[in-house]
Amino acid sequence: MSHENLQRREAAERSVLISTTSYDISLDVRQAADPAVAGYTSRSVINFTASEPGAGTFLDFIGSDVHSVFLNGKGLPVADVVDGARIRLDNLQAENQVSVTGTALYSRSGEGMHRFVDPADGQCYLYTQYEPADARRVFANFEQPDLKATYTFHVMAPAHWQVASNGAEVNRTLLTSDPATARWDFATTLPMSTYITTVLAGPYFKAEDRWEATLDDGTRLDVPLALYCRASMADSFDPEALFGLTKAGLDFFNRLFDFPYPWGKYDQAFVPEYNLGAMENPGLVTFTESYVFTSRATDAQYQGRANTLMHEMAHMWFGDLVTMQWWDDLWLKESFADYMGTLAVDRATDWDTAWVNFANKRKAWAYVQDQLPTTHPIVADIPDLEAAKQNFDGITYAKGASVLKQLVAYVGFDAFIAGSREYFRNHAYGNTTLADLLEALRSASGRDLSGWAQQWLQTSGISTLSLQLAAGGSDDGPLAGVAIVQEAVDPVTGREELRPHRLRIGSYDFDDEGALVRTGSIETDVAGARTELPQLDGQPRPALILVNDDDLTYAKVRLDPASLATVRASLDRIVDPMARALCWTALWNSARDAHSPAALYVDAVAAFAPAETGIGVLLNILDNAATAVEHYTPLATRDSVRASFLATAVAELDRATPGSDQQLAWARTLAGLSRHDPAVLPRLRGLLDGSAPVAGLAVDAELRWQLWHALAANGQSTAAELDAELVRDTTASGRAGHATAMASRPDLAVKEAAWDAAVHGNELSNQLLTATINGFTTAPATLLEPFIGPYFDCLRSIWDERSIEIASRIVRGLYPSSQDLAEGAAPEEHAVLRRTDDWLAANPDAPRALRRIIIEQRSHLLRALTAQAAGVPSSIAPRPRPRLASSAREP
Repeated sequence: MSHENLQRREAAERSVLISTTSYDISLDVRQAADPAVAGYTSRSVINFTASEPGAGTFLDFIGSDVHSVFLNGKGLPVADVVDGARIRLDNLQAENQVSVTGTALYSRSGEGMHRFVDPADGQCYLYTQYEPADARRVFANFEQPDLKATYTFHVMAPAHWQVASNGAEVNRTLLTSDPATARWDFATTLPMSTYITTVLAGPYFKAEDRWEATLDDGTRLDVPLALYCRASMADSFDPEALFGLTKAGLDFFNRLFDFPYPWGKYDQAFVPEYNLGAMENPGLVTFTESYVFTSRATDAQYQGRANTLMHEMAHMWFGDLVTMQWWDDLWLKESFADYMGTLAVDRATDWDTAWVNFANKRKAWAYVQDQLPTTHPIVADIPDLEAAKQNFDGITYAKGASVLKQLVAYVGFDAFIAGSREYFRNHAYGNTTLADLLEALRSASGRDLSGWAQQWLQTSGISTLSLQLAAGGSDDGPLAGVAIVQEAVDPVTGREELRPHRLRIGSYDFDDEGALVRTGSIETDVAGARTELPQLDGQPRPALILVNDDDLTYAKVRLDPASLATVRASLDRIVDPMARALCWTALWNSARDAHSPAALYVDAVAAFAPAETGIGVLLNILDNAATAVEHYTPLATRDSVRASFLATAVAELDRATPGSDQQLAWARTLAGLSRHDPAVLPRLRGLLDGSAPVAGLAVDAELRWQLWHALAANGQSTAAELDAELVRDTTASGRAGHATAMASRPDLAVKEAAWDAAVHGNELSNQLLTATINGFTTAPATLLEPFIGPYFDCLRSIWDERSIEIASRIVRGLYPSSQDLAEGAAPEEHAVLRRTDDWLAANPDAPRALRRIIIEQRSHLLRALTAQAAGVPSSIAPRPRPRLASSAREP
């Protein structure tokens, strides 16, 4: 057996038996630049205690070979003690030392020690990524979060490289036997979990600075700072801005948490082909290099980067200093970091739209996840590592952060922070569960939060809140019989779960200049199925009543009919950015839930997006509109809906202020829509070759590949043209753009080659695999129909033969999700849904994580087909197809 999928029960048994003290890890990556060398020597020396001398346990290691195992000075027969991903250790003593030497493998999946060769200059780069349990791919260890220990790393690598780890470099020595190689020795760390240890190695560009501060209690902190990126990206790197954010964050969090930053230095590395946004390794945080903007980026992208930076910094306390005992309580770090990251951007930087973007985009992720059949409580049931891998989702992050925002409204910010400080003091360098956090918050707030936690953290699903007025009242008369109605059914248990909500209700009316402004607001507690609001009775009827004004709670809001009419007619007149964002969310939820035809949402975006001043909101609603067109609009009207929206994109691209973020947003939208409509392809050609420029629009590498993607998807670019563009852009992102465009060409042979590379080949890295899949799926459903059967036939073998990261990308990405509902057909009878149900019925024993992906993809498809059905009746009149100019110079 491989034994890779560690069970929670096994981890609990192991942590009862043993306690880890220290690791000494040696890695030899001096030959990493040679592609013929598949692995490297890894040696672990681990000191640990056993509560039951004579008992046995096991180590975790996933490598190509184990050379030796010594337990308490005695060599163990490798063939007898190595069993797949485990190394058996029997007859333990009270105090133990185990030494394991083996060959670990370089990775192309982003798991373990990832090896990347820069296409721009041929240089080799290494970095590690472990969460939840891939440190065992680099060195032998006890891979579970509650077995903390100190770590001392030693790395042998080419002498001209930069090498870094969690601890500070304490010594660098050239090898006398190999002068081209140096040995780096790093300081011993404070106690931490295996999954947040890290190593970085390669010819990285490095910038250095330091942060110094004197805290309120007189504590003096001096923290060395460093930033890394690939050498070929150095010209696009902006260390000054990143150091500024880093210092602002360290100022903010050290004072907020009243616990000095404990990890010594603070390095941040931006690395290629990264599976995540970032990872909170103490002393050396890793980020996707997508945050090194080599092409024009919007202010929202810069703010998003700042949010991620602050999120990871918050983890230095929530997650690294105090760590969950097991992955059930993953939310203890991720929900807090998500909330704190947004709070820090709001309070410690110049951006003033952090909570608006959180409400409009981050919570939207949670709303989507929480309506899937696989949704789960924030405190989840995680029986094994595969389940843990799947739970880095919108519930654990965004819903958890949203619920924490509601908790702050419930107990008060000061009490929340006081509880957090007590939590750090009581559990520093330890592991915790929900009960430990609740006790700290109870102590600080004076409130018993067990009932609140049960209702919010241990149930699933979304509450839907709607405003109800007394029947028979006139639209312009005074308010009467106003109440908030709550509907909340836990989709997992089927039980009604009516949660407490502390929220605001805002009243909005038109001022003398026609702007829609807040004219009143009340704060109230909502409990049960119906909450009366007598304080509103008798007040003049406002144009808009907004439930959950200021976005204090986590709930879907249904606008009352009069308010909905106001929003559909005058959304752009709402002055307050948060209120406007909440109204956009209400319209989107209505379309997604098939309460209203998706075309009405597209109409709203076409009408009001041009006036949207928040670039983060604009980017989000444009993406939503594209999804509405391609997935939620019925086939019979899709072309006309798309053509109308495409005409808006053309007009707004020409109308936008030159060089503005809005201009770039409309250009990206134009490219995306054109993948499915050839009407303005000559215009795209003109942007690429410079014959039809748009003043102020930088047609740089990222936008160029988006334009090529559209041309290729319509069969309007040749392989030679795409190859020529790759010669022009030799970067890693250029290589991915090329892979997407090549695979998007509407030819069956092209699709077969892309399918074979993704499903049967092993040459694609994680980044190029996703790029190829994105191109493959850019196609009409009819072209991809021959791949539906093979998709379901290969699922079990893909899951068995690939790492969980790569398998998940293939299974999720290649699901036949773009389908059309035949006129008069029932959504649930669609052939792909039936085929999915047949597979689920025939594979009840399939791994839980695999079944989860299939069930979620089925749910997404059913939602899309249901939305298409909602748009079929005469509620949408067919639009005439507008004439679209092929060049900005044409009328």
